[in-house]
Amino acid sequence: MTSDSGCVFPGKDDGDEEAIRKEDDLLASGQGEGELQPTGRIVGIIRRKWRQYCGIIKKNDIAESLRHLFIPADKKVPFIRIETRQPDLLYDMRIIVAIDSWPRDSRNPKGHFVRVIGPVGDKDAENEVILLEHDCPHTKFSEAVLNCLPKMPWTITEKDEAARTDLRHLDVCSVDPIGCTDIDDALHCRKLLNGNFEVGVHIADVSHFIRPNTALDKEAQNRSTTVYLTTRRIDMVPELLSSNLCSLRGNVDRFAFSVMWEISPKAEVLSSKFHKSIIKSRGELSYEQAQQRIDDPNMQDDMTNSLRNLNMLAKQMKKKRVDDGALVLASMEVKFHVDPDTDTVVDIVAKQHLETMSMVEEFMLLANVTSAESTLKHFPDCALLRRHPAPPHSNFEPLLLSAKSQNIELDVNSNKTLAESLNCASQDSNPFFNSMLRIMTTRCMMQALYFCSGTLEPDEYYHYGLATPTYTHFTSPIRRHDTPHLEVYGVLVLSLIYADIIVHRLLAVIIEAERTYPELLNPKKLADLTHHINYRHKMAQYAGRGSAVITAIASLRGKTSEFDAYVLMLHKNALQVLVPTIGQQLTLYLNSKEKKKEEKKKTTKEVEAMEVDETVPQFEFNEKELYVKCGSVILRPFDHLRIQVSVDTSDVQHQRVVCKLIEPVIPGFSVSSVKRQGEESKETSSKKRKK
Repeated sequence: MTSDSGCVFPGKDDGDEEAIRKEDDLLASGQGEGELQPTGRIVGIIRRKWRQYCGIIKKNDIAESLRHLFIPADKKVPFIRIETRQPDLLYDMRIIVAIDSWPRDSRNPKGHFVRVIGPVGDKDAENEVILLEHDCPHTKFSEAVLNCLPKMPWTITEKDEAARTDLRHLDVCSVDPIGCTDIDDALHCRKLLNGNFEVGVHIADVSHFIRPNTALDKEAQNRSTTVYLTTRRIDMVPELLSSNLCSLRGNVDRFAFSVMWEISPKAEVLSSKFHKSIIKSRGELSYEQAQQRIDDPNMQDDMTNSLRNLNMLAKQMKKKRVDDGALVLASMEVKFHVDPDTDTVVDIVAKQHLETMSMVEEFMLLANVTSAESTLKHFPDCALLRRHPAPPHSNFEPLLLSAKSQNIELDVNSNKTLAESLNCASQDSNPFFNSMLRIMTTRCMMQALYFCSGTLEPDEYYHYGLATPTYTHFTSPIRRHDTPHLEVYGVLVLSLIYADIIVHRLLAVIIEAERTYPELLNPKKLADLTHHINYRHKMAQYAGRGSAVITAIASLRGKTSEFDAYVLMLHKNALQVLVPTIGQQLTLYLNSKEKKKEEKKKTTKEVEAMEVDETVPQFEFNEKELYVKCGSVILRPFDHLRIQVSVDTSDVQHQRVVCKLIEPVIPGFSVSSVKRQGEESKETSSKKRKK
């Protein structure tokens, strides 16, 4: 199930293989499309990448047949032949199939049925397909793992108090999204007698409960991240930790890993120190509640004034970061409002950005940078860091061309000049222009990656997006502040990462709160671990995006909706458009799939004279000047459109969002709005009654 209308596998019967081979040869030679195509031939298989596949059974016209075709959910995987005596029980079900062999004379591998996942369209079944297809571990925690957890009721002992810094006297509070149960970070700020500020970031001390080489540690390492779907969360660690003992709830004692700074009123960091601590949060605030406190002049309590000082410092810190070249990239984040009784989406609303969100972000970034500097100083060969490579200039070419179409010149020679260019780019007629430009910029970015410091040269440590020489993840947990470019698909990427635990362990060794162990200071093993974490983190992000797409499709299914949209990208046969209302990027095709299929069926080598059907709109794509023209209508990047959106459910396996143009009106291509169609229908009925 996808949001785009990319090609799906057409049905192939057993007798079609020779015809398909000929068609492939024809297409490869370029004769079917009128132009040469690059071709290749597989000469050897180094390693098979067989796994278990999710999908559905293709209904067979022969009722008694034992042989059936399995259609994988992954469009890149060919149909798989399986045998079953009970196909009726498997139709319209999501199932799992494994490959057994692939005969040399067949275009399709052979496999066998493994198990049923659930009915097509069922929320739980669709979620499981997403998790399985993205290799996200999601089984229940084993007894061995659960046996590693502390016994309840859990209490802090005198020995614990003696080994930690007691910070329970401070006005610590947490600021998180509404409804957050896994509160991983908290802050405090108090004014010192010398006029400076003491600021603390307090992170849930997960590493205290996850001891090295235990069953719990190995399971957390294997999962490497918490996976967030729109209606479900798959924890990296058992819920007793994620939502209880490692959640910094209000008015309860909790273990934390704290970093504290002395900061001047001009937001200059004068000193820093790490502590294994005990804290007692004075309040669990939402972003909205914290913002209301800051804005209300009548509130003058210690916690509110602490928030005001944090916000004042954060604004200065952000300005310095941006002045140094840090990029502020945009995303169209939305929230899905789900009916708790039916688990169905009842509304999609755009997320509001508040100052308190930036406030928390700035101090989490500072904590991460401070942690990176400290671990690299003490462990130059085995610090776990995170880098963000600078994109090659070629990555920016589509962005530059799109900006130029609106007479905007962007300087992409460095992150600093790019940030300055983006800050200056505006368009009065389009309120989303700057946000769209920043979304386009995210497409140019490289992937941020974890790595072991001993495997790269220091000049490769740089984090391009944040404009900092060294960076890591000390902040737990749950909020990732260096990858806003990965949040453009309508789902905020939140996750507990195993990398944080390694960073905590390194810092604990530095402050002599813990002892080291062999694997922690082994660059080769740490490098292998970072590769694994990067893979799991990427798959979790893909799963989150896929879940957001499925949720959006579910909210649109069974009705025709109309939205304002803006052109993001232009292609020869399609427009990619941004729909702010639902936070999705959709594809508006300029010619029908049926027409393209007919063109592909032409196998004759003779050049036939073709009559041009003047009733069919002819689109002209100018790649150099980047516009699409049809008659008197010219479409360019950032142009406003009115579109009609529905869901095509004809292909059960890959339901897709269908976009149609309403405005601007292109005769023979645009459709009437639903409202206008209804009025025309009423008018026609009225005329018939009069007759």
